[in-house]
Amino acid sequence: MDANVPPEPSAAVSGRIPLAVVVVDGDGLVSHWSSGARRLLGVSREEAVGSPVLDLLPVGGAFRDEPDAPGDADDLDAGPVLETSIGARAPYPTAGRAHLSDARCGPVDVLWWAYPLVGPGPERTLLLITDTARVPVGEAGDGLRERVYPGFAHHTEFPDADELSRRLPDILPNMGPAGSARIVSQVLELGYPVLEISHHDRVPVTPDWGVPRYLLRRGRPQGTRRTDAARPQPHVPPPAGPDAPDLEYAAVRERLEFLNEVSGRIGTSLDLERTIREVTSAAVPRFADFAGTHLRAQVLAGEGFPDGPPDVTTVWHRVWVDHNDEPGRWDDTVPVGEAIAFPEHTPFFQCMVTGEPVLIPRISDELGDRISAQFEKRDLRPLINGRSILVVPLKARNVVLGFMVLLRRGDREPFNDMDRTTGAELAARAGLVLDNARMYTYQENVAETLQDRMLPRISPRMPGCDVATRYLPGTRLGRVGGDWFDTIRLPGSRVALVVGDVMGHGLNSAAMMGQLRTAVQTMASLDLPPAQLLRNLDDLAQRLGDTYLATCLYAVYDPIGSELLLANAGHIPPVLVRAEDGCSELLTLPTGAPIGVGGVPFETVAVPVAPGDRLLLCTDGLVEVRGQDIGVGLAALCESAAHPAASMDDACDAIVRALNPVGGRKDDVALLMARLNGIPPSDVAAWRLEPRPEEAARARSLTRRTLCGWGLDEAIDTAELLVGEVVANAVRHADTSQVELRLVRADRLLCEVTDDDHTLPTLLSCGTADEYGRGLRVVDRLAHKWGTSRRGRGKTVWFEQPLPRASRG
Repeated sequence: MDANVPPEPSAAVSGRIPLAVVVVDGDGLVSHWSSGARRLLGVSREEAVGSPVLDLLPVGGAFRDEPDAPGDADDLDAGPVLETSIGARAPYPTAGRAHLSDARCGPVDVLWWAYPLVGPGPERTLLLITDTARVPVGEAGDGLRERVYPGFAHHTEFPDADELSRRLPDILPNMGPAGSARIVSQVLELGYPVLEISHHDRVPVTPDWGVPRYLLRRGRPQGTRRTDAARPQPHVPPPAGPDAPDLEYAAVRERLEFLNEVSGRIGTSLDLERTIREVTSAAVPRFADFAGTHLRAQVLAGEGFPDGPPDVTTVWHRVWVDHNDEPGRWDDTVPVGEAIAFPEHTPFFQCMVTGEPVLIPRISDELGDRISAQFEKRDLRPLINGRSILVVPLKARNVVLGFMVLLRRGDREPFNDMDRTTGAELAARAGLVLDNARMYTYQENVAETLQDRMLPRISPRMPGCDVATRYLPGTRLGRVGGDWFDTIRLPGSRVALVVGDVMGHGLNSAAMMGQLRTAVQTMASLDLPPAQLLRNLDDLAQRLGDTYLATCLYAVYDPIGSELLLANAGHIPPVLVRAEDGCSELLTLPTGAPIGVGGVPFETVAVPVAPGDRLLLCTDGLVEVRGQDIGVGLAALCESAAHPAASMDDACDAIVRALNPVGGRKDDVALLMARLNGIPPSDVAAWRLEPRPEEAARARSLTRRTLCGWGLDEAIDTAELLVGEVVANAVRHADTSQVELRLVRADRLLCEVTDDDHTLPTLLSCGTADEYGRGLRVVDRLAHKWGTSRRGRGKTVWFEQPLPRASRG
């Protein structure tokens, strides 16, 4: 209280004392706990919020179900009933005085005021508490202090009475303008808190926020007013004595508490967007009435650290705005998400170029007009004129990443040098948090790009089969892992289906996965049997180093022969869903050892299939759940794979949903499903040719007749020419006793010429006088794709030719 002597009855002197502010919900639990409450009782906000209020404060009189019998006039606990729920009876405020012997800060006598609250929010009771020792009573000493009681003065007007209502959101965390306005309106209606010195003297109470206004303004103290112009009021000095707080220290402490609270609220995650919102909203309403955060485009996009200092061409994105003005007032003029380059002669440009805070205590109309004139097609004057502005840079490693614009309304104390320091410290902490989120976003983008580039682009339609895939990143080490899948077209309209899992996570695993996947593609192009391919891959992994360990399942589907050839290297078995009855089964394969172990043989297993069967390959991240046997996950995989679905994509999505573990997926997942449609015999034609030169002409004739029967008249001339060249090359240069010609109509026209000579033909350069070497050059020029591969009984030369659009299936 500003008075150190008892006020005269005719003098309406207001008291200014520290107030602890607490809000209680309908269940009697603390929902808001101010820093003043922490200082008074020694209980932190984290401990208090959610605890029963009666376990912390001696305010039982505020929560009586029935009114007490009238008692002594000084017994303020015997006041009107406080209705704590929304009901028909009108609520009344109560007040009291109590002794708290078990406070952590020692025994304390407290005065309290309780306001019942109604409305849509959870708040049901507002409590204002102070320590009686903080009530100065002048020379009369403790005897007079014992005569001080809390009470209410209805409709009392005194200077700065609105301080309690205006500053309420500042001292209550997570209390927005709407909620505080609702509470304040009820406080104003129910009456102001007062201190009763006697039955006749009532001193209105206003809160002490750390720096009384008489330190900021010269003249008479703000806590007094004249009721009689002929009689001046005595000067009221600030509290003195060994227990009186140092006011400058209190102001610094208040700002340090603000920064400490902000530090606890920002940086709760590494999500850049969430961090930006936390940083912006932390300043409103306690430090500013408006806060807007702008970031450089490179920072927001996660493209790495910005290069060079900003200038007039630098594009900034307004990423978040928070304020306590009426809703929508700022939306049209400063919309969130806008990209803008700031003009040179503005405080915003000055801050971002110098990297130093810019403070304008009050924007005059003239200055506001000049600033607004720098921006085209927007009028900032109604929003900034008459306000105090502070622009602080968001920096990391001496580079400006962005800046915050902070504004205070004209009815609030303007920003001063101490606020400039506080804002700079707030920006420094925010800049560090934003840079951490930026680096995390950048590294995550790099990792995801690497992972995405290493996974193949798979066509959903392959010769004789349809394919659908899913890759789901895990949550470990930047969402990057070593799982992969692949489909590789092989000669003879066959398809290789591959799934693998490099052991471990992170960028190293992803890099190993890329190397092994490339090796599998290279060896698959040589048309090696599955077991031999895994054998070669295991040898390669051992040469690359002892850290290369991976599981792999390699399958080759022959749509003409309706057969699967599979080999396994320590991978979980595949699931085959039979089209005939819809049943699913885990294929029994020799497990083998993971790639990189060495010394373990691999075996190839042949499995007959029918058109319409579905083969499902996946990595263990889909079926493994911590604490469960993997057999449980495999059984669930079989069950979910057997369910019918409208499409392959729907089937994959249903499997992922069915096997999604509670709490999220830690490991990444690769899933490949193939529907084995087969190629009908009517789309295949094969002949055995004699190893004589005249058989080339016969091969051309057979090709023409077959393509005519298939309705591929547009492809006849080219196919006839290429078949003649390949057959002539086989019978002329190969040491062979038999030649086979096969034509297959799938998504492309496939021609294969097989002989029993293992010498592979090569593409040669030839001059005008050379007799040989032009056949394969013709094939290379006219065919869509061609190649050679060794088979068990010799070699095969093949080429593919596009089909006319009307003939494609």
